[in-house]
Amino acid sequence: MEEKKEKEIVLSGIRATGNLHIGNYFGALSKFVRMQQDDKYENLFFVADLHALTTAPDPAALHANVRSIVTEYLAAGIDPEKSTIFVQSDVPEVSELYLLLNMHVGIGELMRTASFKDKARKALGIHSDSDNIESEIIGNESTSKRVNAGLLTYPTLMAVDILIQKAQKVPVGKDQEQHLELTRRFARRFNNFYGVELFPEPYNFDFGGKPVKVPGLDGSGKMGKSEGNCIYLIDDEKTLRKKVMRAVTDQGPTEPNSEPTQPIANLFSLMELASTPDTVEHFRKAYADCSIRYGDLKKQLAEDLVALTAPIRERIQAISGDDAYIGRVLREGAEKARERAARTLSEAREVMGIRKFY
Repeated sequence: MEEKKEKEIVLSGIRATGNLHIGNYFGALSKFVRMQQDDKYENLFFVADLHALTTAPDPAALHANVRSIVTEYLAAGIDPEKSTIFVQSDVPEVSELYLLLNMHVGIGELMRTASFKDKARKALGIHSDSDNIESEIIGNESTSKRVNAGLLTYPTLMAVDILIQKAQKVPVGKDQEQHLELTRRFARRFNNFYGVELFPEPYNFDFGGKPVKVPGLDGSGKMGKSEGNCIYLIDDEKTLRKKVMRAVTDQGPTEPNSEPTQPIANLFSLMELASTPDTVEHFRKAYADCSIRYGDLKKQLAEDLVALTAPIRERIQAISGDDAYIGRVLREGAEKARERAARTLSEAREVMGIRKFY
């Protein structure tokens, strides 16, 4: 009799900082939905409300954001019968292991992470790119601007999210690759220090295909909440069309077969995600022979994005009013997530010598 192969654990989380946008959908959610059909994986998707606390959000807004993201997960097609959906803070074992793992993490390695430096500069209003951020942080502690310790130890919390579930595959973007490398380092350090093989070393998971970079509407960079260049899954048709029609363009090609500028390349990238190949080819040919009208391209792109997002938006509206359903999904998800988390925490406490006398 053939032995049943253990499923690989895939884990992904998103901070509770606002609604999901089409970058989240094309880059991750649509792939998560397809991945649910593959029996090789055990999928865990969570909303990282503890991570969101590093920016001191309004409590009411934080709670609303968690609810919105859970609703949008479900509306996009993540099935709680096939995947585990939970809220980070509903697994209190995460907070305890976060404390324990921090005992094996160096302040220096945390302060050297690129994301910490960038966010610390932003928190302190520093515009210099100098790497000597440490003196700036210390010098600003007496003012109203300060860098909180949670921001510094963000990589430890991210590592615990992964390690406590013993996840092997973690889909992350380029901006999180350094944190994932730190997770591997922390796992290796803990295992070596105690002479155990408690934590597997996770690696980035690209779903077996080409990574998708969804550009924003401002002509540069990727789509992101903080950049204000997003199309949200919850956007109504009027809002979506208005955003697309305002997208940055240029004066148009002046020579046949010229290379598109970045803003136009961005629009073509969005069209390749949302439109049919024939539609993309039509507008690429028009650009190549200098007959393109950007207004027509934008109108077509807007129509295709409306067709894509309208069913999701309808499901968001239906699910958002069903408190009982949302509560049941999160309660059952927390129970599943806590089961493995509790085992892992118990194992970590044991090897660290934290044992009861009663």
